[in-house]
Parts: sequence; structure tokens; C-alpha cells
Amino acid sequence: MFTGIVSGQGILTRINQVRQSLRIRVRHLGLGRGVRTGESVAVNGCCLTVVANRQGAFEFDILQETWRRTCLQHTHPPERVNLECALRLGDPVGGHLVTGHIDGVGRITQRKQRKKDVFMEIQPPSGFMRWVVMKGSVAVDGVSLTVADVSRASFGVWLIPHTLKLTTLGWKGEGNRVNLEGDMLAKYAQNVSRRK
Repeated sequence: MFTGIVSGQGILTRINQVRQSLRIRVRHLGLGRGVRTGESVAVNGCCLTVVANRQGAFEFDILQETWRRTCLQHTHPPERVNLECALRLGDPVGGHLVTGHIDGVGRITQRKQRKKDVFMEIQPPSGFMRWVVMKGSVAVDGVSLTVADVSRASFGVWLIPHTLKLTTLGWKGEGNRVNLEGDMLAKYAQNVSRRK
């Protein structure tokens, strides 16, 4: 479980085929000190299990299903990625509860600078908008954001300078793909309403 409060950026340096999966290597730039093998880390919002943490880098095995459903398949080493270590009991939940299970890949369709802030419009995959409500929460590349605009086929978010500096959303622009995870509470609410 995560909160969408990204610890910082790492660098995805390598993607290798290993048996039935892919193995990626991510330099964590000190963000991964103390993280042990078997623990979870969110990479661009995708929950992955650490199979090694050595020489300043994480290694993760990725199943084809994960590769297919996330924008990790569109990364080109060396590329910066968002990192967040798993939530521990007693940690503050500064964003919202994020599982790290990506619902699909969206595309940035608009990026507008407004003074120091940035407005970003994102077109999600089919079916995603059912979890999006005005002022609700959404995770974009693992970043917990508040929905600021909703249309039939897209939603908008505002990014403050701190988010732009700390996360990959600072350099991503129109046409770039992003991992999306809908709000868990919205999913449960939808499921309950279907059963009535």
C-alpha cells in the first residue's frame, strides 16, 4: 500500500529478459537505503517487489501482464521514474490510499503553464472515467493528485512547483503516457451500487 507521496526520482537503467519475465534495474539515488529484498516499491505508481537492492539500485522482475498494462513498456533507459517505498503502519497518509495496481495507461493531451503552476489534461483508457469525480483523488505515475476538471473523456489536474520538481510530471508533456490508478473508494462505491 502507498500514499501517492513520491519520495523522489530514480533512473531506470536496464531492461533484460529473464526466463518468463523481464528484469529492470533502477538506480534509487539513496532513496532505497534500508529497503530489503521482498519489500514493495512503487515505480511510476506500479507496485513491484524488490528482488535485489545493491550498489545503489533496485532490481525488479516484471511479468508480461504488468508490462502490458503499464507505461513501463514505453520507457527508454536511462529514464527517470517516480519512486515511493511502501507505507508502514504509523506513517502519515499525506495523499490518498494507493494500491500500486495500475488500471491503465493514459495520455497527456494538454499542458499549460500558469504562473508557477501547471495544468495538465489527461485522456485515460476506456472505462477509467467512471472512477473520476471533481475534487476526487487519482494517482498519475504514482503521484496522488486532486481532480480539478472533468469532461466526458478526460480529466485535468493542477501541479504545484514542488510536485513538478520532485516527480517525472515535471518533464512530461503533451503526448507522453502515464500510469493511472483510480481511487479505491470510488471502485468500492461503484461495486456496492452495482449489487443493489
